[in-house]
Amino acid sequence: MDKIKVIFNRESNTLDVWFDDAEKEFICEETGEEIILKKDKDNKVIGFEKLNLLTDKTGNIPIEVLTT
Repeated sequence: MDKIKVIFNRESNTLDVWFDDAEKEFICEETGEEIILKKDKDNKVIGFEKLNLLTDKTGNIPIEVLTT
């Protein structure tokens, strides 16, 4: 994994997090909790999408990034 890519789409109110190249996405699997797992052809999770991220779409998103 070279980097983690995080994309917030305010219009659709979703947050996408990719651990690998999005072009490798082969299938998606809903978890039933407004989270969609994105998998490659080997069924490995390469990302996820959080639906309905904000309850107030006009608000800001507090972001904290921790690395160890």
